[in-house]
Amino acid sequence: MDWTRSPYAISTDPSRLQRETIHAFLVNSYWAKGIPREVVDRAIANSLSFGVYEGGRQVGFARVVTDRATYAYLADVFVLESHRGKGLGKWLVEVILAHPDLSGLRRWGLVTRDAHGLYGRHGFTRLAHPERHMEIVDPDVYA
Repeated sequence: MDWTRSPYAISTDPSRLQRETIHAFLVNSYWAKGIPREVVDRAIANSLSFGVYEGGRQVGFARVVTDRATYAYLADVFVLESHRGKGLGKWLVEVILAHPDLSGLRRWGLVTRDAHGLYGRHGFTRLAHPERHMEIVDPDVYA
């Protein structure tokens, strides 16, 4: 599927994804620092991915880990710094939440350190019952 807001486009076509661009951003991100390229490729292969493009150049990305029935986890959302401030992050989240394969889900999840305002505009809130949630975190898994 494709969405256009000239000069930008968002696409779920996996053949358009520029894996080098995605890996170059994620390997330096606070949430995936040091992530190996093969892990990024495996994550993309097992997710519904959204690329943001200006012409033929990828300038943003997000992926959704989902069963397409009850749950979705929004991950690895970014817009390259040179394209920030143009509403692309907001548009990307709007497109993702409106995707037909993701409609009617019971729950969405995400983790962010610094984008609460962006996601809050789209209905995301802090955990209503954090005492019910559990996790295993290995921050050095890529080291």
